[in-house]
Amino acid sequence: MHAFRLLRAAVFAVVCVTASLAMHVLAGGSPVGPGVLVWAVPPTAAGALLLARRQRGFGMLLGASFAAQYGMHLWFTSGEVTPVTGHEHGAGGLYAGVFMLLVHAVMALLSAHWLERGERGLAMLLYLLFASLLTLLLWRAPVVRRVAPPAAPDDRVPLRTRLLAAAVSRRGPPALPLAI
Repeated sequence: MHAFRLLRAAVFAVVCVTASLAMHVLAGGSPVGPGVLVWAVPPTAAGALLLARRQRGFGMLLGASFAAQYGMHLWFTSGEVTPVTGHEHGAGGLYAGVFMLLVHAVMALLSAHWLERGERGLAMLLYLLFASLLTLLLWRAPVVRRVAPPAAPDDRVPLRTRLLAAAVSRRGPPALPLAI
C-alpha cells in the first residue's frame, strides 16, 4: 500500500508542478530551467505523501495547496532563466502581481479540489471493490440450510382467551377530537 501511495503522490506532484509552472509562465513569469522544474517535484511529492496517509478535508488540502503554490512561485521566480525586474513583470506593476497571485490561487483551488475528489473517489472505489469481492466469496461459499421442525400449536393459552382475543374490535372514533 505504501508503494501505491508513493506512486499517487509522485504523479500528483509532477502534474501539479507542471501545471503550476505553465500557469506561472502564462501569467507573465519567465521560463525556468529544467533543473528548477525537477527540483520542485520532490518537496511537492513529499507533502502529498504526508497528506495521503488518510483522507483529508477540503480545508486542510486547500491550506496545503496554497502553501505549495506560494513555495513554487518563489522557487520559479528565483530560478528564472532571464530574471524579470519589478516593472517588466508581464504588464508591469500591481496588475502583474495581482494576476500572478490570482493564477497561483486558482491552481491551489484546482489542486485541492483534485486531491479531495481523487481521495474520495479512490476510497469509494476500494470500498466497492472490497464489497464486490466479499459478495463473490459469500456467493460461492456452500450454503448449509437447516430445516426447522414445524411449530407445534401453543396449548398453554386457554380457549376463552383465544376467543376473547378474536372478538376484540379495534374500530371506533379517533383518539383525538377533531375541531370542526
